[in-house]
Amino acid sequence: MTRLPPPAVPPPTVPPVADLYGELLLAESGPQPRRISDYWPGVAVVAAAALAAAWLADHYAAPLVLMGLLFGLALSFVSQDRRTHAGLDLLSQTALRWGIVLLGARITVDQFAALGLAPFAALAGIMLLVIVVTIATARLFGQSQSAALLAGGATAICGASAALALYGLIGKQAIDQSRFTLTLVGITVASAVAMSLYPVLAVQLGLTDAQAGFLIGASIHDVAQAIGGGFSVSPEAGETATIVKLTRVALLAPMLMLAALWLARQGQGQGKEQELAAGGNKVSLRLPWFITAFLGVVIAGSIVAIPAPVRDGAATAAQALLLLAIVATAMKAQLHLLLGQGWRPFAPVAVATLTSFLAALAAALAL
Repeated sequence: MTRLPPPAVPPPTVPPVADLYGELLLAESGPQPRRISDYWPGVAVVAAAALAAAWLADHYAAPLVLMGLLFGLALSFVSQDRRTHAGLDLLSQTALRWGIVLLGARITVDQFAALGLAPFAALAGIMLLVIVVTIATARLFGQSQSAALLAGGATAICGASAALALYGLIGKQAIDQSRFTLTLVGITVASAVAMSLYPVLAVQLGLTDAQAGFLIGASIHDVAQAIGGGFSVSPEAGETATIVKLTRVALLAPMLMLAALWLARQGQGQGKEQELAAGGNKVSLRLPWFITAFLGVVIAGSIVAIPAPVRDGAATAAQALLLLAIVATAMKAQLHLLLGQGWRPFAPVAVATLTSFLAALAAALAL
């Protein structure tokens, strides 16, 4: 009697809810070639949402990043349609990276010299303190050090732009799309609250215009909100806040290099590998290509004067690309997962914001 071979056991299937962005399917079938037409559905819906967000922000004086996040989250159901995946991936990754590169056109070394030695040293110390305290307290709230670095670095430097740059450096293996979106929401809301509250506190505390400008410029995350908050106190406070805030933006490059070095020591990060000598030992420093290009643009703009129209055009293009990246990232997030995570993911942002305010206030009183 001939024995029949045992029936083939089908491979275990993964519930659709576990495959948030179709990544498991891609892993099984291998990378699929893309046609230009594959990108249009996702690109079209993100572009429409970004235009609507920009219109609302312009007509109602609302934070552009917050509007982009809200539109993206409201349309997060779009990511359930596989036809949008190629476009969403393109804008959340490629647009993000080129936006960061173009961001370097508005930063020069001269911005450091305009502040002065003592305020510059105080500002650099505040930024490092915010990042260190946020990472050190992460375990108290059950958060990873990568999430704390993202929240602390974004709060210390320049808000959403720094968050996008740090996220590209850390990688989605360490921080998923949902956590990143949640951090962006927290940073944006905290900056909006700070813009309304800090100028009032500066006046109530009896700070001089220079002290108020330093406090606001050193602690409010978003550039426009920091400058607006400074000028709401006085023209002199606004000028000081502008210089301090732009210096924080200029420190994005060295802070990213320090973050890359720390991630390399922790065995995290992604991108191009370089080596630095540290105490006689060689430490692996991984810089993605877009961070290297960002540093190159900053150096080039410091050596050769970039014409104002070119600089303004690059700044506008960077803002547009980063808005598209924010909207696409929010669309890829699973809203029900965000709502189910509770208050703890916001804790690093709260710690970083409070530390930034207290340290900036102490420095302003001492200067």
